[in-house]
Amino acid sequence: MPDNSFFDRDLSWLSFNHRVMEEAAREATPLLERINFLSIYSSNLDEFYRVRVPALAALGKIKKSKETIAGTESETVLQKITQEVDRQLAHYGQLLLNSVIPQLSQHSIEFIYEPAGQTGMPYALPVPPAVKKAATEYFFTELLAFLQPVHLSLAKDSFFPGNDKLYFAVVIGGSAQDIYILNIPSDNISRFFRAEDEGRKYVLFIDDIIRDNLDFIFPDMPVKGACSIKITRDAELDLEDEYEGDIAEKIEKKLAKRDAGLATRFLHQPGIPGGILQSLIDALGLHDASIVQGGRYHNLRDLASFPIKDSTLSYPIWPPQRNTKEAPQSLFQRISQKDILLHPPYESYDPVLQFFNEAAIDPVVEEIYTTMYRIARDSRIAHALISASRNGKKVTVFVELKARFDEANNLQWAKQMKQAGVKIVYSIPGLKVHAKVALVKKKVQERMVYYGLLATGNLNEKTARFYTDHILLTGNHDLMRELELLFIFLGRRKDPLNTEKIPFKHLLVAQFNLQDRLLSLIGREIVNARLGLPASITIKLNNLEERVLIDKLYEASNAGVRIMLIVRSICCCIPGVPDMSANIVIHRIVDRYLEHGRVFIFHNNGEEEIFLGSADWMNRNIYRRIEVCFPLYDEDLRQELIEIIRLQTADNVAAVILDKTLNSLPVPEEEPRVRSQEAIYHYISKKRNNAHG
Repeated sequence: MPDNSFFDRDLSWLSFNHRVMEEAAREATPLLERINFLSIYSSNLDEFYRVRVPALAALGKIKKSKETIAGTESETVLQKITQEVDRQLAHYGQLLLNSVIPQLSQHSIEFIYEPAGQTGMPYALPVPPAVKKAATEYFFTELLAFLQPVHLSLAKDSFFPGNDKLYFAVVIGGSAQDIYILNIPSDNISRFFRAEDEGRKYVLFIDDIIRDNLDFIFPDMPVKGACSIKITRDAELDLEDEYEGDIAEKIEKKLAKRDAGLATRFLHQPGIPGGILQSLIDALGLHDASIVQGGRYHNLRDLASFPIKDSTLSYPIWPPQRNTKEAPQSLFQRISQKDILLHPPYESYDPVLQFFNEAAIDPVVEEIYTTMYRIARDSRIAHALISASRNGKKVTVFVELKARFDEANNLQWAKQMKQAGVKIVYSIPGLKVHAKVALVKKKVQERMVYYGLLATGNLNEKTARFYTDHILLTGNHDLMRELELLFIFLGRRKDPLNTEKIPFKHLLVAQFNLQDRLLSLIGREIVNARLGLPASITIKLNNLEERVLIDKLYEASNAGVRIMLIVRSICCCIPGVPDMSANIVIHRIVDRYLEHGRVFIFHNNGEEEIFLGSADWMNRNIYRRIEVCFPLYDEDLRQELIEIIRLQTADNVAAVILDKTLNSLPVPEEEPRVRSQEAIYHYISKKRNNAHG
């Protein structure tokens, strides 16, 4: 297909982040949750500038001067990104100022947020008189200990602005040469100060308390202004995956350099005079960075720690349901009787913890194998694996050291487990192990019995509280034998292209059979449609980019296959185009939980084939990772999953429809009104309660 048959991946991601912001705009979203969505939007955008913008900038340098990146017509992608981000940030500011903050005030919460002026040098925002004394005392007793002003003339030799750290450019006497850089210590102390007066709660940025006391920090100096600034740096490690050398040591060295990466964005408060701005660019080496005018406050991801807690202004609590009966029971005994399918966070994550805990202590368990991609900071799973090793089990853990932003934590846990006797296998050269699987081998009456865990999400009990995923616990012999073969392969750390292929029949494994099987499954629907048989495909993904698979969906659409896609963020498939994708509908769901599960349902003339797994349809997942998708065979569990997906396709509250111009359109308001996450929670609650009597 030509390039104009696909959405640009980065612009599509920006449309997703805009959808996140729109959740903050919805009046139906509880007020404090709206603030949290504003935080998520800001955090997402920061990561975008750390990861994607550097890649695009590098691509732009490779292109010839008159050439543009595919699909952008007369403008480059970077130009379109800048325009779209500017538009979104303007909407963000208006949303906060004109909607969220006034509603907070109606609940006796005064959030002091001052919009930046467009002219002149902004100086101090007067702290409200009601809390002036308390704020000043806080400055002297808490904030002052962390402040470290540096004259700009010394910056090249003694100062390096950290990645995404907050600073003021403090101008003395109006001179472009007399500038101090002053840190805003939000890493050391809460970003917000809270005080109360006569029944009203006041929330201030520490930025404004520091501004209010600049005359004390710079005594006998004519302070003329203080503009907030922030530098975002390239976060890509750009590892050279080689067979030689210790990958862990290489990662450690790269991590030490990450925050010293090239500046990709220089964010500054409006109103800064041109001479001052140029002095900062020159002194801080920012000539190759995108110079972006932001607001008065940066790092609004810190809104996640907004210091007001009020259950009446938050989502109602949905206690995780128990998949098992209250009475204690061996999990392995249950799995022997019937497969278990968990749906966190609607359900408790405890059975996953029990899976590893039982394996660690069970005297007849001999071997445990698992992959770990993003390990929780205080991982109980990792602790169980350590205990298992010390209890005499053979424990092998495949730790992915290239999980972006989790490398240091993964490395720390790998070292700790290795010290306890766990066999640690690091990243395969040129590949990431993104699969979410575990295998336990028990010896029962001289016979090996296998139990497995296959999941769509990481083995991480923290993210399981707000990522929607599916986890299969099974003793299915066919699946377990193939899973064992995969673990044997992973232990060799070899390139699949130079290794004898494993003939997987049940599992779909990237680098082996994943793409071919998916193409075949789509192809079968095409054949059925052409034969006049019912044909449909329902796929749920986080991201959809890989063009070979998208082209196959286009072919299926043209053959008359009805295709429903639920794609959370990046989506390069253009729906609803005659003679290309007229039969493709794309939904996007943003709600209280992060949609994370990957589900693939092929109609197969009424004999649905259903797969779950770790693989998005991104180039990286298909071509540069080890991914595992697995079939769902148990009929009860199949019907349960089909109902969950049906509720998501029926969502007309939290879902939007992506149109062929990349706009998010509301789903037509029809009765009944379905908010899928709420409906799924009630469906699972009712089903589990009925099962438990």
